[in-house]
Amino acid sequence: MLIDAHQHFWRIGQNDCVWPTPELAAIHRDFEPRDLRAAAGSNLAGAVTVQSQPSDADTDWLLRLAEDEPLILGVVGWVDLLSPRAPERIAALSARSKFKGVRPMLQDLPDDAWIAHAGLAPAIDALVAHGLSLDALVFTRHLPHLLTLATRRPDLRIVIDHGAKPPIAGEAFDEWAEAMSRLAALPQVHCKLSGLLTEARPDQPPEAITPYVDRLIALFGPDRLMWGSDWPVVNLATDYAAWLGQVKNFPALRDPAFAQAVFSDVARRFYRLDAGPQ
Repeated sequence: MLIDAHQHFWRIGQNDCVWPTPELAAIHRDFEPRDLRAAAGSNLAGAVTVQSQPSDADTDWLLRLAEDEPLILGVVGWVDLLSPRAPERIAALSARSKFKGVRPMLQDLPDDAWIAHAGLAPAIDALVAHGLSLDALVFTRHLPHLLTLATRRPDLRIVIDHGAKPPIAGEAFDEWAEAMSRLAALPQVHCKLSGLLTEARPDQPPEAITPYVDRLIALFGPDRLMWGSDWPVVNLATDYAAWLGQVKNFPALRDPAFAQAVFSDVARRFYRLDAGPQ
């Protein structure tokens, strides 16, 4: 059965939701669990719901939504990691059985090196102490700084969202691949096979992602690569079923054991989806 390692819910204008904006017409509406069920079909056994707003209110709402929703196996929320109160907030969130980790929205911050800031140490300590993980929402330019953190903190479980949003629309494959290779050499670093089609230009064919997927499979393999829909953002490029089908068609993922890992087991293990509060 399928575990979706990365998807979102939001209510426009509520819970500090300011994105997506109206010009993104395909996703500028409310998305809730019933919509996910309709998009994914009956094979979806559960999902990891990831924050979409840099807001405590958004995280609190997602946790309330998860309380009575069996489809949500885990929540990755937002915390102001530089706040003096971050350790306290992380401790409180960790008491919620479905809270699994945090995601600072690094792609939107003005300082590309923010994640390597020494002031994050108390928050990182709290994440590790409570068995929580870090989702890294990054581009290639952030990867050297993420490497600094990962090298400094081998005790912190890290997953790179969307393959670090590679430059599919551009011509910088080698830079991305080399930076990802250095991170993949660290055993605590995982990666999500998600969010790639929305990094391509509209005039590019679906096959434009092939060298990037092949490299992620080679770097992270069946032990540290997990599939995510990035639904409903994926609707900007295709739909849930088409993205899932495209990934399943890669030769490595036709192997049943490899597919079982990428489409279920890695997410379960990384996010400790069968565990209670830490």
